[in-house]
Amino acid sequence: MRKIAADLIGKVIAELAQKANFALRPDVLAALKVGLKKETDKPSRKILKAIIENASVAKKENLAICQDTGMAVVFAEIGQQVCVTGGLLIKAINQGIYSGYRDGCLRDSIVANPLLRGASDFGPALIHTEIVPGDKLKLTVLPKGFGCENKGAVKMFNPTAGLPEIKEFIVDTVRSAGPDACPPFVLGVGIGGTQDYACLLAKKALLKRITNHESRITNRIRKLETELLKEINKLNIGPMGLGGRTTCLGVNIETYPTHIAGLPVAVNISCHALRSASKTI
Repeated sequence: MRKIAADLIGKVIAELAQKANFALRPDVLAALKVGLKKETDKPSRKILKAIIENASVAKKENLAICQDTGMAVVFAEIGQQVCVTGGLLIKAINQGIYSGYRDGCLRDSIVANPLLRGASDFGPALIHTEIVPGDKLKLTVLPKGFGCENKGAVKMFNPTAGLPEIKEFIVDTVRSAGPDACPPFVLGVGIGGTQDYACLLAKKALLKRITNHESRITNRIRKLETELLKEINKLNIGPMGLGGRTTCLGVNIETYPTHIAGLPVAVNISCHALRSASKTI
């Protein structure tokens, strides 16, 4: 059994909270630069250049990429041979979020009660834990802004639904989001499980690296990602909703077995500031 101190976990979470908010993921930045090369619309090119420059300044100056520093979503992959000592895992994570956001001068966007509202202290985080083999602990912080979070959707399809219906739902979700979710987007799609699990799959899909989807069409799911990306980029929403061919930077799909009577599909949209950072202890 390997022991990992709660204090260390808190320090790592604080570090990741700042890193995610200050430094845009390399794959997302690369996708933005590819989009700039392909974009022909002048206003859209100007916006993409501004987004790329903003990311550069934020990283250099240790400033937030976006004023909405999001609600902290934390994924903890816990090796079954790990024992957390000196405190509770959940408490350590929330203390890390508090310290990271406070010391990094990041905006506190969390309300204490969803109905009554009221001030809070940067948290609590949304924590998803998974037991995995081994004696390591992998922590990932995903700050999720709500301009894009508000535009997600889930639908329980009949099991007889075909791919055209599913694709139409996903594309329509993006169309409805329009400029409000700060395009260009990265799309996470979850298919399978239960209604709630499909939503979690969609969020986890945002953690996957944006790759060249053209090289992944041998797999049916990878081919579906490529088809959706092309269809979405034909919507002419464009960067910040001003038109152009760069509406979406990437589509990532996660699947899971489901019940014979159902076919859950969830869409989680991220704005161009898709932020996440990971570290394994």
